[in-house]
Order: sequence, then structure tokens, then C-alpha cells
Amino acid sequence: MFGVGEFVVYPAQGVGRVERIETQEIGGVPTELIIVRILSNNVTLMVPVKNAANVGLREVYSAEQAEAIFDFLRDRSDFTGYMGQNWNRRYREYSEKLKSSVLQDVAYVLKELILISKDKELSFGERRLLEQAMNLVSLELAFALGKEQSEIKRAIEELFADILQAGKDEPAEDDDVAD
Repeated sequence: MFGVGEFVVYPAQGVGRVERIETQEIGGVPTELIIVRILSNNVTLMVPVKNAANVGLREVYSAEQAEAIFDFLRDRSDFTGYMGQNWNRRYREYSEKLKSSVLQDVAYVLKELILISKDKELSFGERRLLEQAMNLVSLELAFALGKEQSEIKRAIEELFADILQAGKDEPAEDDDVAD
């Protein structure tokens, strides 16, 4: 059970704070609820205590678990490269992983999309998924390590500096080129 004031993680929403535990009548049945305010968007979620584990509500990762996520992001050996896979299939797979209560699944989406961007320009949808994955991963790691989210984002970007910098060095298609 989570305590009031404790930081927790709700899948696809990110880090939140338990504001209170209360009982409300739902469908004529008294139900104990955990009231969580998500930090990134100020949304309030009401999670039945009985259902908390089933929906993936969990504690924020420990510092050791956070370091393991950084190790996972550093390791590129599992990346097979962009093979022109069906974008719809990848989008569904990535969307499901972003809903996972396992942070490594979310980090997988982050790593894959950054590595794919080395071979091709990401579509609007891919960039949105990348941004969502970056926000979810960086915020939880920031809480786990007691750092600012911006500092964690920079650290992640440094892990992929070879790819991210290469994209910035190339002129945009609509840039005027002097003759």
C-alpha cells in the first residue's frame, strides 16, 4: 500500500504523488481509492486499492534500478537497425511498451527511436513517441537519482550524442543553400 505524500509511477502517465487515500461509493459499493496527482500534467487519477497492482501503479525506481536503465540505454548490441519495418506495427508495439509499468520497456522505445533516427528522419508520430518516452524515462530517473529532469535528459542525449549531433549537422531540406 502506498502512503500519502509518496511518489509513485502510473504507466503511460509517469511520476505522481499520492495525495490521499479515501473511500468512495462506486456502483453502490464502498471502494478504497488511492488519489494520485501526476506531476507532468497535473491530472488526478483515482486508483482502487484492490486494482493498484493490476493497473501497474508502483514505486519510483531505486537509484540502482535507475543506473541499470542507463546501462540498458548505453548498450546498443540489441539494435538490429532500421529495416524498413511496417510503421503501423512498430507504432502499435511502441505504444504498448509506453503503457508498460516496466521502465525498461519505455526506455526500449526511447533507444530504438533514437537509433532509428540515425538511418531515417523520424515521422511526426515517431517524434511524438520519442518525446513521450524521453519525458517518462527522464522524469522517473530524475526522481530515482535525486536530480533535475533537464540534467537527466542531457545525460541521455550525451549517450546518443553521435546520432543526435549528426542530425543537427545536416542542413534541413528547406534551408537555403548559397551557390
